[in-house]
Amino acid sequence: MPKFYLGVDGGGTNCRVRLADENLKTLAEATNGRSNLQLENGDPAYRSILDGTRQVFEKAGVDFAQTANTYACFGMAGARLISARDEFETRDWPFSRVKVYDDIDIARAGAHEGEDGAVIIVGTGSAGLALVRGERHQVGGWGFPVGDQMSGAILGRELARLTVEAHDGFFDPTPLTQAVLDKLGGDLDTLMDWSFKAEPADFGSLMPLFIDYFEKGDPIAKKLMDLQLSYVDAYVSWFKRRGVDKMAVVGGFGRRLNPLFLERYGNFIVDPRSEPLHGAILLAHQHFANA
Repeated sequence: MPKFYLGVDGGGTNCRVRLADENLKTLAEATNGRSNLQLENGDPAYRSILDGTRQVFEKAGVDFAQTANTYACFGMAGARLISARDEFETRDWPFSRVKVYDDIDIARAGAHEGEDGAVIIVGTGSAGLALVRGERHQVGGWGFPVGDQMSGAILGRELARLTVEAHDGFFDPTPLTQAVLDKLGGDLDTLMDWSFKAEPADFGSLMPLFIDYFEKGDPIAKKLMDLQLSYVDAYVSWFKRRGVDKMAVVGGFGRRLNPLFLERYGNFIVDPRSEPLHGAILLAHQHFANA
């Protein structure tokens, strides 16, 4: 009887699903909507994974009934709390077995493929995890309201706040603050209305503008980049105090910033050996090896 592995990289902006055979060969992939466990009690994540599962089985030409012979590993944004992971595992899944991890675990598994080392996720959210001589060290990942210091969501919120201050007259607007104002409706009334409804991914969606204007030398973008790097400095110092000697950076926003990290931290920064989605497949294989 065939055996399959299904990996999920569930981020705050989108959810990626991969189906692999028993030799870990990729059969199909799919991408769906947001999948943070802290949003709407995890319901959007549940729907995204089920939709993605149907798509990858169809793409792979595998009968959906084979989900009964499939071992799944989910690495989920918003899964810092053990209770959130446990509750999500108990949902009505079609798979033989399911294991839910924090998204940082699959990122680290993919980045170092079993070797020691640290990883930071810098995307819509942010977090860090290291393995040192087999010991797990986790930091951050506490979510948008109180954590996610390095994230695009937090930096986007700061950018929106500075845009309001600039156009309120506290200091001169810059091309970046004008671009943000234009993007969010053209005046402070519409920006405020947008902010009341905005979720982390909405704030994170301002990052392409931020990067664009940072590269053009915008002073507000420079100020925000200094803030961003100060957060990363704190994580790097935290890891080094625990004996970490290498760190990989994953997440769309983080990969855009990686040249700055290389310049700042030198050979402490290494390229990820594999992506988080492959890490999910590796952990599924590892966790259910004897199933």
